[in-house]
Order: sequence, then structure tokens, then C-alpha cells
Amino acid sequence: MKRYAFAITGASGSVFGIRVLEHLFRSAEVHLIISSQSFPIIEHETGIDWSAATPSAVEKKIRLFFKSKRIFYHGESDLASPLSSGSFLTDGMLVVPCSMKTLSGIACGYANNLVERAADVTIKERRQLLLSPREMPFSAIHLENMLKLARLGVTIAPPVPAFYQRPTALNEIIDFVAGKILDSMGIGHEIFTRWGS
Repeated sequence: MKRYAFAITGASGSVFGIRVLEHLFRSAEVHLIISSQSFPIIEHETGIDWSAATPSAVEKKIRLFFKSKRIFYHGESDLASPLSSGSFLTDGMLVVPCSMKTLSGIACGYANNLVERAADVTIKERRQLLLSPREMPFSAIHLENMLKLARLGVTIAPPVPAFYQRPTALNEIIDFVAGKILDSMGIGHEIFTRWGS
């Protein structure tokens, strides 16, 4: 079974991360980090309250929500987590959505929290890293950080919808973005209609 690190950071668009997670844990073990700024955003945008007093209580809530034991939660300040070490093998990492603060920290190798450290490990071990930056418009600083990371082999996958499949509901737009993110990591799925299908 494959194993991925996955982070949701404090930007709008947590619904994309949740949808990718729904598909990912079906065939993989997922080690999840949620930034502290993300919990209120997730609740505001989706109505889902995963906040709790301890990381183990957060993990319990998330496992109940997804009805899966393949999700393992790590607090963002837990730099002793296995995700901090290159010897903890993963098949890659996704940050969906990725805030500009997180993107900047990763681009500079700052590793101030577990999200940034896990991404730093993913880069240094030459594993797949995908960032889904959620901001608009991008400033020159944002673009320079993305270019720097792209030159290192990081996949930059903003949540940009397409309309050739003629979506009639918001969930279809979410599924398209989630599917493109999964495609970018080479993870098979059938959650949207492909062009020519």
C-alpha cells in the first residue's frame, strides 16, 4: 500500500483538499497535517468541525468523518513526528490548499512547522511534492517562489476549474480540480469525465 503525507493549510479552498483525501485514503495510508489557521476555515467553508484539544482527538474526529483507519493525524507543531525524517518512507506529499505563507516557507527551506519540514524532507529525498496554491491574483513574490520550487521538481497545481465537461453542480467543479490534482501525482481515479470520453 502506498503512503502519502498530506497537508491542508490556511487558505480558502479546503474543500479541494477534503475531496482529494476522500479518494486518496481508499488506496493509500495518509499522514495528515492541518495548520491551526485551517480549522476555522474548514468549519466556515464546509461546516465540518475537526478542531479538538489534542492531536489524538482530532485524529478520532477525522477517522469518524471519513470512516477510515488509514488516516493518521500529526499536529503542526510536532517536529518529532516521523514525517520530519527522511527515513520515514512516503510516496510523496500534497499540500491542498497551500497558503502563500506555507509556499514561502517551503521555498526558503524555513521548516518552521511540520508542514514545512515534511515538505523540506520530501524535496531533499527527491520524492513527489505537489502544492496547490490558493491565491488570486499572484504577486511577483508568489510567482518567484513557485518558479523556484518548480525548478526543483515540485508540481505547482493551482485549483483551476475547467468547463468543457459542462458542470451543472458545484461538486462537479470540485471533482474536476481534485481529479487533476490526483492526475498530477499519478494516482488513478474516475471522479470526472475526461475530454474525449
